[in-house]
Amino acid sequence: MYGTYWGQFEEIGKYNAELNVAERLWAAWYAWMQNDVLATGIMSFVMHELVYFGRSLPWIFIDTLGMFNRYKIQGNKIPSLREQWDCAKFVLLSHFTVELPQIWLFHPLAQFCGLSTSIPFPTLWTMAYQIAIFFVMEDTWHYFSHRALHWGPLYKAIHKIHHQYSAPFGLAAEYASPIEVMILGFGTIGCPIVWCAMTGELHILTMYIWIVLRLFQAIDAHSGYEFPWSLHHFLPFWAGADHHDLHHEKFIGNYSSSFRWWDYVLDTEYTPDALKRRRENKAKVSKAQ
Repeated sequence: MYGTYWGQFEEIGKYNAELNVAERLWAAWYAWMQNDVLATGIMSFVMHELVYFGRSLPWIFIDTLGMFNRYKIQGNKIPSLREQWDCAKFVLLSHFTVELPQIWLFHPLAQFCGLSTSIPFPTLWTMAYQIAIFFVMEDTWHYFSHRALHWGPLYKAIHKIHHQYSAPFGLAAEYASPIEVMILGFGTIGCPIVWCAMTGELHILTMYIWIVLRLFQAIDAHSGYEFPWSLHHFLPFWAGADHHDLHHEKFIGNYSSSFRWWDYVLDTEYTPDALKRRRENKAKVSKAQ
């Protein structure tokens, strides 16, 4: 009985009544696997695949069925099922050949830096403030590395693949060269690891929730749809699909991932308001001269 997963779950529950159901499920998984590297590797990869393709699926239906065409930013560029399928095959191949080996090495690296996989879980407040910090750290890394990838030689050698679709769609969020996956992926994985190495305080569950939210953000930013209920209407500093869609259409500006502030501060924002502001500033300079 104890050799099964549910046997481990029941055994842990007998002697750890203070643990909630989620914590018991978590502890039973590691106890049943009896190999932390394998347990973390399988859980991480399965989670990533389920979230990535699960979150992309609604956008596939929306594109295919034309349910919200009036909200499509580039309304004349609806991806075909063939394009979606070709993109899915490329992304899936990248996941198995590029991301899976990195995920397998994740547990040893995380443990070396002090990341916890034990129970009980951290408090909601601890997870919330750490995830907020990760969003800021990742957005900063993404802005400067993404902007660098638009430099001529780097764009041709690395980033051009991602810009194959000038009108992005959800599945295309991770449509990129292996080198780009590693460079930009460092912001998602590396920033929390750096935080953990500096503070010694991070639980892998917090890491998982952060990755899920980051995947949602990346997929939604590539969705190609601007709704009246889109998040940036309520949080003006949030980037969103309207911000990133213009980047794909024009191939310049809007380099940030989650927020708009780096593009605003460093004058790389590409929006009608930003263009108007630049023209006005240029006119003022001309008059002053």
